Amino acid sequence: MQRWVYALPLLALAWGQHARAADIEAGKAKAAVCAACHGVDGRAQIPHYPHLAGQNAAYLLKQMSAFKEGSRQEPLMAPFMAMLTETDMENLAAYYASLK
Repeated sequence: MQRWVYALPLLALAWGQHARAADIEAGKAKAAVCAACHGVDGRAQIPHYPHLAGQNAAYLLKQMSAFKEGSRQEPLMAPFMAMLTETDMENLAAYYASLK
């Protein structure tokens, strides 16, 4: 069996602790800018924009980080991600993950 399989429970625990430390209310406040495209409740009204409500926080954080560092290219997202700190992204991810 691969060694990385044994690390999975530790990674899951680390992500869980990390997500609990995020501030959902701060994420909600930051999400006001996101609402124009992704919807007030995280459900996009524009067909080709993704719904963010209910997504996994770790997934959302990974995607935001990729936009910020430039490994995922999207001209519309780049300026918004450039303004966010790591804490902002964690809070946004926790907020959207908390929605149904």
